[in-house]
Amino acid sequence: MSAKQTLLDRELFTQALRHMGEEDLRYLNRMVVERLNLLAQARSTVQLAQFAEGDRVCFTTNDGTEKHGVVLRLNKKTASLLTDDGQNWKVSPMLLRKTTG
Repeated sequence: MSAKQTLLDRELFTQALRHMGEEDLRYLNRMVVERLNLLAQARSTVQLAQFAEGDRVCFTTNDGTEKHGVVLRLNKKTASLLTDDGQNWKVSPMLLRKTTG
């Protein structure tokens, strides 16, 4: 699909939105949210596939601390980890990096 076609499709979609009533907009919103959730789940599944139980990993916490640990379990959206300091964490695979030793 060309950039010109995409632009035309978006303009037509925008025009259609302007003519939709509240009920149709709510339905469309539900469909968009479902699609976004599906895409996020697919992306998470692909990222989780890069890891296996027993892998050594590291990640950076919200406060900037780097944690190292081992993957205990791969969940639907996260990896369960046991860090070297004995803490249990559930971490998005987007935040994990494999390490050695």
